[in-house]
Amino acid sequence: MARKYVPHTTELCENSLKKFKSLVGTVDKLLIITGAGISTESGIPDYRSKDVGLYTKTALEPIYFQDFMKSKKCRQRYWSRSYLNWPRFAQALPNFNHYALSKWEAANKFHWLITQNVDGLHLKAGSKMITELHGNALQVKCTSCEYIETRQTYQDRLNYANPGFKEQFVSPGQQELDADTALPLGSEQGFKIPECLNCGGLMKTDVTLFGENLNTDKIKVCGKKVNECNGVLTLGTSLEVLSGYQIVNHAHMQNKPIFIVNIGPTRADQMATMKLDYRISDVLKEM
Repeated sequence: MARKYVPHTTELCENSLKKFKSLVGTVDKLLIITGAGISTESGIPDYRSKDVGLYTKTALEPIYFQDFMKSKKCRQRYWSRSYLNWPRFAQALPNFNHYALSKWEAANKFHWLITQNVDGLHLKAGSKMITELHGNALQVKCTSCEYIETRQTYQDRLNYANPGFKEQFVSPGQQELDADTALPLGSEQGFKIPECLNCGGLMKTDVTLFGENLNTDKIKVCGKKVNECNGVLTLGTSLEVLSGYQIVNHAHMQNKPIFIVNIGPTRADQMATMKLDYRISDVLKEM
């Protein structure tokens, strides 16, 4: 199932890999930035990869923070889909890439890890020197009082509030909805969204939506780590999201080398000291 979401790529060129390994090896304070591509081998699709990305394969569009806050229909669409996809997301396990970086950390092979992912798989693999730039989808936070509960606890509340909803879309014997399945238009009507247990406010997964401000403390940490590092390695990100791109651009403006591993083009290709268009696990196994 995991391979379903991994983009097609060419075979490794050993000479290119040796050169890449040698160049990255000269950086003693390496900053690593990971994106959705590092988790595709765990069965979680990325967003923009040709033929397999969530936005390229379906009619799904990102939900913007402003729409989430002002539109009940938008919140119903967000939470109904999250409710149906949660079992698959919750069961996702770290893959070789996550464990490899955890081992790199233990061996002091890099300075800091910044992930744009919200799946929590780096933490599950044991990473500690990490900033989850866009939050963590394994918890839910009130948009008013910031009360926090686990995503699984909130799933139980969603399940209680919406008896029979899942059965409309998930056939008997099927555990959950495929990650790239779009719900029929209007199917979210009537979906009930539990309020905050503390103040009755709106609950949102503790992740940064499009159009939402990033956590200022995390921005400061990332800026500090860029200044401290002397090279950047990006893994599995197109850097289309501005926050990730700005980190790389910040390092580039300081004349620090940029190394990229990603299947397909990225926003920072012109900045790259060297880039490999290969599967991340194939590269990390050789490094």
